[in-house]
Amino acid sequence: MTSFRISLATAADAEQVGVLFDLYRQFYEQPTDPAGATAYLRARLQRGESIVLMAQTAGGELAGFCQLYPTFCSVDMAPICILYDLFVAADYRRQGVAELLLAAAGQQAQAYGAVRMELATAVTNTSAQRLYESTGWVRDDAFFHYAKVIAGSTETLPHG
Repeated sequence: MTSFRISLATAADAEQVGVLFDLYRQFYEQPTDPAGATAYLRARLQRGESIVLMAQTAGGELAGFCQLYPTFCSVDMAPICILYDLFVAADYRRQGVAELLLAAAGQQAQAYGAVRMELATAVTNTSAQRLYESTGWVRDDAFFHYAKVIAGSTETLPHG
């Protein structure tokens, strides 16, 4: 069985993680844009706007990543983290990579001082729902979440 090492990504890792980030975006029906994916990640990491965790094999091959966005909850008057992205390369699925990344994300959120993590997943993504529920996440049935496209944006709804 392959062992995996989880580490924090830096801006220097943006190109490597960008390959998987581009595949992740394609899953959500976005056009491929490796350069854009890399630039986006590099900017987030350089500015300290997100926390990116990488899962690598002993040989250094990237197996998966997740991205947290630190933010705040006004009601709780406390920091929280949004787990916005989680992706495991096809060759490494069902080997515990996602579970390792989720555990490491929890450790990073705790180090940040967050009182909780939040995420959203597609209603049709039942495999992700099973993963989250098996690792202690609880589905929020108390709130509806809404989205609104800003005028002039090329954004389309719905997606992750």
